[in-house]
This record gives sequence, structure tokens and C-alpha cells, in this order.
Amino acid sequence: MKRTIRTAALTACALIAALGLPAGVAQADTATPRIDLRVLVVTDGGPATRAVEAELDGEGIPYTEVDLNSASRPTIDASFLSDTVDGRPRAKFQAVVLPNDNPFATGPEMAALAAYEQTYAIPQVDAYTYARPEAGLQYYVYGGYAGSLDGITAGVTDAGRAGPFGYLDGAVPFEDNDASVSESYGYLAVPLVGADFTTYVDAPVPGTTGRASLVGEYRHDGRRELVVGFVYNQYQQQFKLLARGIVDWMTDGIHLGASRNYLAVHVDDIFAADDRWNSTYDCTPGDVDCTDPGATGSTIRMTSADVAYATSWQETNDFTLDLAYNALGSEDFKEENDGSDPLLTSLVADKDDFRWVNHTYSHEFLGCVQNTTVVPWVCATNTDGSTQWVSQAQISSEISTNAAWGQANGLPIDTTELITGEHSGFFVTPQQPVDNPNLASAFTANGIQWAGSDNSRDPQQRQVGSALTVPRYPVNIYYNAGTKADEVDEYNYIYGSRAQGGSGICDDNPATTTCLAAPLSTTTGFDDYIVPLESRQALGHVLGNDPRPHYVHQSNLAEDRLLYPVLTSVISQYRALYADTAPVVNLRQKDIGAELQRRAAWKSALSAGTVTAYRIGSDVTVQAPAGTQVTATVPAGTTLGGSEYGTAYAGERSGWTASTGSALALTLPAPAVSLTGTPASADSVETTSTAPGTRIPAGLTD
Repeated sequence: MKRTIRTAALTACALIAALGLPAGVAQADTATPRIDLRVLVVTDGGPATRAVEAELDGEGIPYTEVDLNSASRPTIDASFLSDTVDGRPRAKFQAVVLPNDNPFATGPEMAALAAYEQTYAIPQVDAYTYARPEAGLQYYVYGGYAGSLDGITAGVTDAGRAGPFGYLDGAVPFEDNDASVSESYGYLAVPLVGADFTTYVDAPVPGTTGRASLVGEYRHDGRRELVVGFVYNQYQQQFKLLARGIVDWMTDGIHLGASRNYLAVHVDDIFAADDRWNSTYDCTPGDVDCTDPGATGSTIRMTSADVAYATSWQETNDFTLDLAYNALGSEDFKEENDGSDPLLTSLVADKDDFRWVNHTYSHEFLGCVQNTTVVPWVCATNTDGSTQWVSQAQISSEISTNAAWGQANGLPIDTTELITGEHSGFFVTPQQPVDNPNLASAFTANGIQWAGSDNSRDPQQRQVGSALTVPRYPVNIYYNAGTKADEVDEYNYIYGSRAQGGSGICDDNPATTTCLAAPLSTTTGFDDYIVPLESRQALGHVLGNDPRPHYVHQSNLAEDRLLYPVLTSVISQYRALYADTAPVVNLRQKDIGAELQRRAAWKSALSAGTVTAYRIGSDVTVQAPAGTQVTATVPAGTTLGGSEYGTAYAGERSGWTASTGSALALTLPAPAVSLTGTPASADSVETTSTAPGTRIPAGLTD
């Protein structure tokens, strides 16, 4: 049965009642409202609202969660949504995220939300809703589609590029990582005839030549809804591509927090030679677990030709590698080659083309003293049973000697940065469950402020002496592989079942490691399987607003140069997806560390409730304790103290500003943000009416 919608304007008294304002505050009816920079997320526990929350967390945007599954959750009514501050009406939330267009079991809460959105022009995101007239769409059976979206390539429309998704070049590919698993489900639908609906992202309708909406804006009853017609989780590429635009749409591009896409790659062991994988014995000669006396092998080391290739590749791809060097590798090579090291000569000649990081002089293990007479190794102990530790003096020597050698050879190093060999000195389980107690003091003695750590075992930044850690992502291209055949053979062993002649790790740990269906071809497996997999995983980090660097080894720049196919794939895919206004950000280690440090402090300030932010018309005010690094995203042209705020990215401005304790006053560019809407009383809002032009298929009722 159809029901009508009443949109009569309120009188001043009715507006006061709708806002829950006390009598006698009629002047608030004409005051420009205050809109707090906070998002309301109403969740049903599904993956779509969890994904939006993850994006808000990642960007540093404050939000309030209301869990529909919680018996103790607050009731969403006028007093929950708004009040007055200093006689001015206040909207407590700048945007509302719902799991669908109407998730409430009863009508009053949705009616209260609708009245709130109308009164303050608050946008609403329907995180995942099926195609139906209440969302401004025809049922999918009329020119649309419902089902798996795996592998489709959606596209940003002209309206989307001119609006919230302008940072994308156009294509929005949906993942299809496993042909046996349905990874994405959704609805492609045609907007209702006569509905005020703008499609931002569409896709081809299977079996037809037409396209239909996946994401669009539905304007009705003085409200705006972003209608998302597919389900997703926070890790899927399609969501990561659209997440920024969803946030910008709901906040009008004015919010606390910020987002950028980062990529940095550290190449460890520069000047050293890495031992090569032995495919006969399935181990690496020189490693403590390669004990068979017949297991011998050669080493892998870059050449001058590899340096020339690296500099050329960097110039072509407009990207800078970070080279983590071990000086003893060059000194040993010179000793064995009449005092000459062509690799050193080439790298010194091109030293300014790279960034350089101290990786210690000899790559010595700097944790406990290792007892390698057993496999796996254990920490050596003193007579009283206590652990033998590498001394502070020895750690300091490794740091300072390498730094002095680099400076003597003209390498432009920053002595506050360090990466220890194998991330040693930090804890490594199960043998060494705590840091070497001498590590912190050695860092402090040498002025180390930023120390690389292994994200796979130590993912959170933490303080160690004078240093903060910089967690690094390992790339699954092995240090002991110089050729594609080496890489694939070792890959087959590690991820192969025992029945396939593999290590059996996947047999013993099925929850965390999947066995290969069959061994990869040593001829084609690298290009056909490993490169797509590793580039997809690295690209996922890039698209996740995650500044953490990746790391590989110098052997991966030598021989078959295994790094480049993966890295070229990541960069080329990225540039095909993003507009030039959103370039990949390539930071050095200390700048990554500082970004992580600021984010942690910002998150702590938000959690403590010490940050207040709101906008009134064209003015944005942020109040935070003195010393707090404040971050916000605003439209281009926004000023702070008469100067344009922040730096440009994706068509907006964002940045970090140290609070002095006084309010930070940002001025938005003209025209100021419109805060218009058609006021209506809560009891006059109809939230389930059928929109114009509706056709109802058999079996469905309105």
C-alpha cells in the first residue's frame, strides 16, 4: 500500500520541538547551527559497516558507534542527535552511516534520524542496501542484475569524477582471487523514473549492453543518501578504491583525519653477497638449518650493470628505492679482488639517485649469542643459566663503524635511521622472547631515532631506547633467490605439502597456510603466479593509507632482477586506477616513522576525548591540548591564519598542525558549505513510501 509523504515547513515553535530545544530559545531558530565533526555509525555487525569504521579509524576520523545487536545501546532520538550550545542549535554528528536504508525494527528511530538529517542537511550512507524503490532504484529485475560481481570492472561516472570520486581515473575492478569462492555480491539497478538519483559508480549489466548503478546519491524529502548496492569488507580492493570517496561524500570533504596512499621499498644487504638456495638439499648453505655437508652453493651479488638498471628503472617510474647497506660486504670484496669493488664505484657515482640507510657493518646477529650446534638454534646461556647477550659495545660498533664508512664514501645517510641485520636485537620467538637488553642503550648512545622492525612479528610502533620502531612489510621474494627458477623452487618447497615433496608447513598449519594445488612451473610460475600475488598484496597495503615500508634484498636486484616485475606491476596498476592528483607518496624511513608517531598520538587524543571540532557556516574550529598534532582534511582554498592550510592531495588539502592550546580556526573557501534542508517534524516523515515511477514485480509488496 502506498503512503504519502508530508513535507510541510515547520513554524518556529515546531522547529524548537523537533530539535528537542527548551521553550524560550526562539532565537536559535535563526542561528547558523553548529555541526560537530563526528560521524554516527549504526552497525548491525555486518562487514560493510565494519569496513566503513575501519576507514574512519585509519583516517583518524572520530565516530560514535551504535550497535543494533546490543541490548544496552542508546535510543536514537532527538536528544541523542542534537541539543544547544550557547543558545545555538548543535548537530552532534556531521554524517550518519547505516547498514542499509532503514535498519530499525520500529519506526520512531528512523523518523528521528530523518528529521535530524532534514533539519541540518546531514548526509546518510546506506552501507549496503538491496535495490528497491525506497532507495531510489527499480527492483533489479527491471534492467538490472543481482548476483556475484567477482571480476567485473565497474566505472566511475562523469558525475562521480566531478564529485566525490574525482581522485580515481575511472576503473573500479572487483577482485576475483579464487574462482571457487564467491567474493562479492551485489545489485546493479536502474534509477526510478522521476527520482532525483545520481549514479556515481556503475557497471555493465551481464548479458546486456547496458549499465546500471552500483553507488549513487538519492535526494528526497530534503535528505541525501549514498546508496551502495554491493557488499564488501575492509580488505577488498573495490572498497579500498571507493572508501575515500564515501568518506568525502558523507563529510562534504570537511573532516578530522587524513588519508594518502604510500609506497616505500627498502633493499637490504647492499654491498653484501646473499647465499643462494640449494634446490637439491632444499636449504640455503650458510644458514644454521642447512647442516648436510654436501649442501654447498654460490652467492648472489649485484653488479655495475644492476646499478645502471636500477637508476634507469627509478627514472622511468619516478620512484626512489631505499638502499640499506653493509660496508663489510664491499671491504671483503675488495680484499679478494685486488682492492677493487666495481659495485661500490657505481653506487657511489649514482649515490644521489637513492636514499641510504645504515644496515650495520657486518650484518651480525645482535640479539642473544646464538648456539647453532642445534637446529633450530637456541640462545647460548651462561653457567648460571642466564642468557648470553651481544654486548652494547658490539652493537654500537656495528652501528657507528657502518655510519662512518658510509660518510667516508660520500653516501648521503641520515644517522638517525637504522635497520639491524635480520631485525636482530628485537625479540624473535620462540628462541628470544624479549629484546636484547643492550639494544636500547646502544640506540641511545648512537642517536638512533628510527629503527626498522619486522611487521610480521612486531607490527606496532614502539619505543626502544631513543628510537621508535618503523615496522616493515616483508615481500615474499626471497633473499636467497637471484633467478626465477630459484624463487619458484623455494616457493614450491615452502608452500608444498609433504605429498608434493614440500616442507609440509601447510599440512601442519592449515589455518594460516594454504598448500599449493600443484607445484608451480619453474619456467612460468614466477610471472604467472608469484608476481600477481605479491603485487596484489603490496598494492593492498598502498591503498590502505598505510605508510609502512616494504623490504626486499639486494639479490632481488641482481641476476633475473626479481623485484622489478612486482614493483612495476604495483606502480602501473596504481597509476591506472588513480588520477594524477593522488600520486603514490614515497617517504624515507624517518618520515614514515614520524607519520606513524603522529597517528598514534592523534588516536590517543581522540580516545581520551580531548579534541573538539565543529563547523559553523564557513568556519571550522578545532580545539586540542597544547602540543597535540592536529590533522584535518578540507577543500582546496581553506585557510589557517591567512595561509592555505596543509598540502594538496586528491583535490583536497590536509596536513598536521601543532596545537598551541588555543583553538585552530580554519576558514573554508567561498561559497561556504550550504546547510539547507526542508525542516519537518518527526511524525510527518514517511520513510517507506514508494518513489515515483515504481514498478512492483510479482511476489513483492510495498
